[in-house]
Amino acid sequence: MSTSTRSPVEPSPAREHAGGRRRRRPGALLARISHFSGFAAPGILVYACFVLAPIVISVGYSLTNANPFNPPYRWVGLRNYTMLLQDEEFLHSLWVTTVLTLIVVIVPNVLGLLVALLLDRRGRFYNAMRSVFFTPVILSSVVVSVIWTRLLDADGLVNKALRALGFEDPPAWLSDPDFALYAVASILCWQMLGFCVVVYLAGLQGVPVELQEAAALDGAGPVRRFRAVTWPLLAPALTINTVVLLISAFKTYDYIRVITNGGPGSGTTATIAFDVLQTGFDGNHVGYASAMAVLMLVIVCAATGVALRILRRREIDL
Repeated sequence: MSTSTRSPVEPSPAREHAGGRRRRRPGALLARISHFSGFAAPGILVYACFVLAPIVISVGYSLTNANPFNPPYRWVGLRNYTMLLQDEEFLHSLWVTTVLTLIVVIVPNVLGLLVALLLDRRGRFYNAMRSVFFTPVILSSVVVSVIWTRLLDADGLVNKALRALGFEDPPAWLSDPDFALYAVASILCWQMLGFCVVVYLAGLQGVPVELQEAAALDGAGPVRRFRAVTWPLLAPALTINTVVLLISAFKTYDYIRVITNGGPGSGTTATIAFDVLQTGFDGNHVGYASAMAVLMLVIVCAATGVALRILRRREIDL
């Protein structure tokens, strides 16, 4: 009777491969972390140095009575913030900024959509008009401010044209408190219109032609097709334009500085950003100005978050 020797079961290649992967997993994880760190480190470093660090420093200054010409600094806690809520000048600048933001968010969005619908055609003429509408976007805000200051002057081209049309006493657009804020808002709307047009044009060109044709076959007219097909598909474009315009308008400073310098009168067109720089650099109240800047950041983040939540909910419902 022969006895058979039983050889040990050899591990299959799949098991060896699985075991090898389990053994190499810590090394692979470290390799991925090192690769990610190598690619992301420059961006994270720049973001930390030029975004996070200034915010942290501003928060620290806002809790002191920092004044570069009156050291040493003294810790005051939340006193600067409580003073802001009782400061009529700051509350007025908040009101001015809110009005300016509402105008700049609504008007370019509406006009930009109308212009985009008119330019959503093929041809050299429409391509040229797209460039014309986008040109103001690439201009410097200071250049735009200087140009419109000359145009809206009491003896500027706008008032000369109005006098030629029969208006004997046209308004002083930039020196009348009743018109100054709306004149500045109109300048911002003029410059941001091209951005909204381009974004809406990109959205319109992404609307499937098949949906338009199907709606037309069902008997839907142009208005019904726009309301039922085109407008819902423009939700991402509306979100982009609204958020960009909201942030841009809320931090407006350069237009105010060049065009009205916060006037006419006392703070008629002074925005929060304008008051921050005036208080911090002209008044040397760095702690108080930092509190204003931090509060402005909180308001912008809250408004942007609410806008994104509402607009993205509309996108999800598509």
